[in-house]
Formats: sequence, C-alpha cells, structure tokens
Amino acid sequence: MLIYKIFRADEWAALQAAGETSGAPVDVADGFVHFSTAAQAAETAAKHFAGAEGLVLLACETEQMGEALKWEVSRGGALFPHLYRPLRISDVLWSAPLPLIDGQHRFPDPMT
Repeated sequence: MLIYKIFRADEWAALQAAGETSGAPVDVADGFVHFSTAAQAAETAAKHFAGAEGLVLLACETEQMGEALKWEVSRGGALFPHLYRPLRISDVLWSAPLPLIDGQHRFPDPMT
C-alpha cells in the first residue's frame, strides 16, 4: 500500500542530501514521521499546508517500513500511518511537485 508524505522543498532537499531524515519540525516534535493515505492527503495539505507553495509529495510503500510503521488514531478518529524511525531516501518510490492552483494543492492523478 502506498502512503504519502508532504514536504516543503527544503525538507525534501535535505532528505536527498542526507539520505534520511527525522522529518519536518512537527515530526521531530511528535517523535515520528507523519504520513497520510491517498484518501487523507488532500485534507492534510489543506489543514497543515494551506497556501504553501513549493511542496513535494512523496510516495512510500508500507511493506518496506516493517514494524516501524504504526497505524494510530488521529484526526477525526481515523487511523493514520506513523513511522517510528527516520525516513530513508530508499523508502521513497516517487516524488512529485504539489502545485498550488487557485488556492488548492493539485495532487497527481492517480496517486499510484
């Protein structure tokens, strides 16, 4: 199953340069890397990245993350994937720009 991480351009560049990251400041503060499912990603973008430009969407395969990936209750009682180890560049299957068009982030279609 694919899960998704939204990064700012500098966070994505840092992951590419270092090969791994503890995530964005919110991830570091919470002690895990936040992800979203395809169904949750647009709401995550709207809630946490409203109006932000220069975002990058990363797709990762859950099977590669093993037991470090936990599904935990979060927003609205839904289960969200949380990674309890650094995110590695090798976890990323693909990345795509997440442009802001007319105030909305435009996600790739399909997200596979």
